[in-house]
Formats: sequence, C-alpha cells, structure tokens
Amino acid sequence: MLPPQTISAEALKEVERITHKLAEALQITGPYNMQLIAKDGAVKVIECNLRASRSFPFSSKCLGVNFIETATKAMVGGGVTLPEFPRSVPEKDFVGVKAPMFSFQRLKGADPSLGVEMASTGEVACFGETKYDAFLKALMSTGMKLPKSNILVSIQERLRNEDNLPMLKTLSSLGYSLYATVKTAEYLAANDVPVTMLEYPDADSSAKPKDNSIDEFIASGKIHLVLMFSNQFSERILSNYAVRRLAVDYGVPLITNQQVASMFAESLLEANARATGDKPNEKVVLDVRSLHEWYE
Repeated sequence: MLPPQTISAEALKEVERITHKLAEALQITGPYNMQLIAKDGAVKVIECNLRASRSFPFSSKCLGVNFIETATKAMVGGGVTLPEFPRSVPEKDFVGVKAPMFSFQRLKGADPSLGVEMASTGEVACFGETKYDAFLKALMSTGMKLPKSNILVSIQERLRNEDNLPMLKTLSSLGYSLYATVKTAEYLAANDVPVTMLEYPDADSSAKPKDNSIDEFIASGKIHLVLMFSNQFSERILSNYAVRRLAVDYGVPLITNQQVASMFAESLLEANARATGDKPNEKVVLDVRSLHEWYE
C-alpha cells in the first residue's frame, strides 16, 4: 500500500535511514529492492537485491515520478544533475494497493498455500479514496469474486484466538453463513458466532461424499469463499491441503492469511456489501476512475 497504512511514523523514519545508509555503504547507483520487517519497535533488513522490483512501476504510478527514467540517468552518469526527489506520498489524496495474482489453477496438484518464497506470477494495482476501496478493487481485479452467501472457515488450533474473531463476527453480521471444520466450528460456537459444522473430505476417494462433507459443498457450488489459516504444523496437513486444492480446482476464492481476511471483511463492510444468496452484490459501492482521473 502507498502511502503506508499500518506502519508507524517512527518505523518509516527508520526505514528511510536504513535504505539511505545501505545504498551509500554498498555504493549503489540505480534501482535496488529491499525487504524489511518492522516488529516490536525494531526495523530489520531481510534482504537487499540490486535490481528493479515489481513495485518499481507501482511506486512510479502512485507518486507520479518516473523512477525508471531517474535510475537510468543515475546509471549513465556523465555529469547529469538529478532532480530533487519531490515526494514520498501521492500528490493527490488517494491510496494505491498492489495485489498478487497466482497460477495455482494451472498447476495441477500444487498446494495453494503461501510461504516466504515468491509464488505470485503477476500483480495488479488499484487506487481508491481509502485503503478499503483500493484493497477491494485490487482483489477483484485479480479475478476474485465477492462471496454471495456461504463462507467456509478452518483455523489451526494455535491461531484460534481473539485476532480472528472480530473478522468472523463482521462477516456474520453482514449476513454471510459461516461453515467450519469440526474443531473450528466448536471454537466459533463457544464464542457465540453462528456456524454450521462440515466434515473433512473422506480419505477414501471411492467413498460416496457425505451430505455435510466439505468436498460435496465445494463441488456443488454451495461454498463461495474459503478462509483457511493453517500451515505445515497443523494437525491435519493432508486434509487441509485437500480443501485448499478443492477450492482452487472449483474456482472458489481462497484466503490463507488472517490479515488479508480481516482487511477483506472490513472492506466489505465499508463497501456496503451484504450476503445476497444467488444474486450478485449490486449494492457494493466502489469509487471507479481511470488512472489519469486520480491525478486530476
């Protein structure tokens, strides 16, 4: 997101100090890509690569500065005087959000879960008056469809905490029906969140699907979004993989990150989205403009 929406002013100041210091120490002339992490008041560098990242054109469009042209002049040298960097936030009042696109549907059998490695094969970006507006448009631009009514939730035991309850309660308040795996359903029910329990896919592929099985609900189009928060340490590794794979194979939107899910729920609320059953979300309010209109 540009400008940053969740990073403190102190952390941003430290990021600026670190990037300038590293560029000077490594004598970098031209574009470089740096990954940093801010946690508990500390900012640390994960990696630094001498290359232009896919954020380069995104940043250029958000800030209205041609970074490629500037970097080229810097590398060519020859006494060229570079202009002062004009700004670090968009000139106009908007937020830019860049969202990844994945190719899991084209990769048969691939596990659509995310780790530290680069898994996206493309990206899209959208502007909005708020981070919620830009975020929702960016996700929809990747091909994601807004859920009509039924949402499947599966949360690993160590992640069943107060961090995800507000998001799930928001979705429920918007009229969405929550379905969940056994343990997750028990957890939600214990916290007064309306939920219907579904069973994991049967390990025996020849077995007839049960009426309340996840695979039957996904295959028949009864599930419109899957929220699965688990990793390689979860108690049902193969079952969780099967559910993620089912979602991808049947074209059901899949979110595996709690922060993204929370932002998605908040964005639906801000956009006036509601569960609509079989009807499209016609009441969703989004600020749609062309790129140049945002600059005016």
